Amino acid sequence: MNYSFVDYLALFVITTLVVGFLTPRFRRLALRKKIFDAPNSQHKTHVEPVPYLGGLAIISGTLLVSLPATYFTNPDLMGAVLGILLPPLFLGAIGLVDDLVNLSPLPRFVAQSVAGIAVAITLILTDTVGSPTGSRTLDVLITIFFIVGLSNSINFFDNVDGGASGTVAISTAFLALLSFSTAQYYIAALSVVLCGATTGFLWWNRSPARIYMGDAGSLFLGSLLASLLVRFEPNPITFPTFFFVPLFLIGVPLLDTCTVVISRIARKVSPFKGGRDHLSHRFMKKGFTKVQAVILLWILTLVFGLFALILSNVSFDAEPIITIAGSAVWVFLLAYSLRMPALDQASQAKKS
Repeated sequence: MNYSFVDYLALFVITTLVVGFLTPRFRRLALRKKIFDAPNSQHKTHVEPVPYLGGLAIISGTLLVSLPATYFTNPDLMGAVLGILLPPLFLGAIGLVDDLVNLSPLPRFVAQSVAGIAVAITLILTDTVGSPTGSRTLDVLITIFFIVGLSNSINFFDNVDGGASGTVAISTAFLALLSFSTAQYYIAALSVVLCGATTGFLWWNRSPARIYMGDAGSLFLGSLLASLLVRFEPNPITFPTFFFVPLFLIGVPLLDTCTVVISRIARKVSPFKGGRDHLSHRFMKKGFTKVQAVILLWILTLVFGLFALILSNVSFDAEPIITIAGSAVWVFLLAYSLRMPALDQASQAKKS
């Protein structure tokens, strides 16, 4: 899968067009079958029912482009590509069940976590985990935690029109660039496909969203992005720095998840319960419009993507400096986010 720049551009454009073509068709199917995200709980920010099944467009477009591209360019890699795609498909199927029958939060989280562990085990059994720590046991534990954590983090992060789809598009664009620069071509190709899929979906998911990806889409995106990041070999050679390149690439969803979990635990609210205390909600409480809040999330994703890109290209001596600088920015944003009031916190204050 050693593609040229034109090949990568073609992959991106074709995937964008395919998903852009499929999304309104799945929207019509959702409307016909009455599969909606209804604004029937306090943590919802939309006022009209919005159809689900956008995740099926993302999944279908990813498969329709990546599998033929692999078969016709390098069929020897078909097994490796299927090994990456099948576990996220499993998680996407669980997400689809949740979209259709609306599982309660705790069983849903347990099901997602079990599926995430299955994804991690698949990576381990196929010996595609890598060994960043040199300890097989520690690598396995880190892999399981990373797969489960990122799958649920993207699921958490999908709480505002265009937030998750745009953020994943930016993150995968940086991952594609980093993979290409280190000759990890099939990871770069799949990252380009995923970037195209989320970009094509974003046209229909931007505010005001005409369709949502649902848990099927968010779990598929989270687990596929995690699978690619686990296989990706960053350029920095120092042990601690090795982990910060992928962490910077998912810095904003991670920031959102940490903000929500810490805030809810401090308020003695279950982390599994939905709420309007995500980053997007806090930005809106500060006076940003929904569109401005999403753009701010995209800008932050771009900033951390640049940290990952710079960290992969600086000298050995400069690696700790960039790592500390990026980490300091992330910690500052976490502290600042926790100080910002959330929409549901404002509601609770009015009631009391």
